[in-house]
Amino acid sequence: MTSPLDQKIRITGPVVVTANRVGDGAVVYRSADGAWSTDLAAAAVTTDAAVARALINAANADDLNAVGCYIAPVKLTAGGQPRPGNLRELIRHRGPTIELPVPLGLAPRQSALALNERT
Repeated sequence: MTSPLDQKIRITGPVVVTANRVGDGAVVYRSADGAWSTDLAAAAVTTDAAVARALINAANADDLNAVGCYIAPVKLTAGGQPRPGNLRELIRHRGPTIELPVPLGLAPRQSALALNERT
């Protein structure tokens, strides 16, 4: 059986590498300089399978900062800005579709304090 990491990458349009940040689970995008950003506009966009493989391999190696890396489709605006390319990515980009008991991005201690304030 072939590992998912060794499977051929098929790209039919522009893509980015995305994952979830380890500290708080926020959606992050891999930039061309190898950093992670919560801003989709900062993501490295490619239509080349070899570049996509290099981005995903580097992202998978950085498992201390982000987990669950994968290649996601994007659409480019007339100005060249990336936008989510399918419904899943649109939901991930906009955030949860339900109201959360605490704001995203708070540290665990801050989350506990915020919950106590609400009750």
